[in-house]
Amino acid sequence: MGAPLQGRHALVTGAGRGIGAAIAARLVAEGARVTLLSRTQSQLDQVAAALGSSAQTACADITDLQATRRAFEQAALAFGPVDVLINNAAYRPIGPFLALTESDWDAVLSVNLLGAVRCCRNVLPSMKARKFGRVINVSGLDALWGWGNRAHVTVSKAGLLGLTRALAVEFADAGITVNSVIPGSFRTVRDPQFYPEWDRMRRYIVERTPLGRQGEPSELAEWCWFLASQEAGFVTGQDIHINGGAYPLLRNPLLPGD
Repeated sequence: MGAPLQGRHALVTGAGRGIGAAIAARLVAEGARVTLLSRTQSQLDQVAAALGSSAQTACADITDLQATRRAFEQAALAFGPVDVLINNAAYRPIGPFLALTESDWDAVLSVNLLGAVRCCRNVLPSMKARKFGRVINVSGLDALWGWGNRAHVTVSKAGLLGLTRALAVEFADAGITVNSVIPGSFRTVRDPQFYPEWDRMRRYIVERTPLGRQGEPSELAEWCWFLASQEAGFVTGQDIHINGGAYPLLRNPLLPGD
């Protein structure tokens, strides 16, 4: 048997580091050619260098409609039409609701939700014409827990779940599947500007996660490549929880442990 994604072209947003880079690496390992999209070229270059000739970069800010369109056109010139789109780019600042400005809301929604919409609009026509496509939206527990001090992030991530369902129904007849993955806390680098007390936050989350640890980016990447594969052709409109049981469970401190 050949690699499950041999001949497929996947595009991963937010691919310059962390989860996006791990997803891209897993897709390449399964035979895909991958376009790495982010707004930071230096990060993209590092990831691409590690992945070799099966990866190319497309530097763009997905809040910019025209820049996004040009990035997808550039990607298709080298690797052909996009078969798999993974909307992973995210912007998750912290701020109390009453202090959030219109600009704060616009900045978050334009990346997390409308950025995914823009990317989908660039690939769905071609996917529909070819009767094949995979769209995977990376949401988050923000969509379900309703953390305080990040209402704009919660709304954007919940919106991704709605987008998944709407597109899954509308494009099912075209052989296109659309699913969401909902990661919990994963072991990635956090920007201290947005998470000044990350060590305390991380401990709080881990203490309440039934499996008692953070996830590894590679564990999320496993689900993404499966959802991108032919074998996942009967899975659509689903929210896949990859969070160590953090939702809907809660670790019970009264239970005996090791």
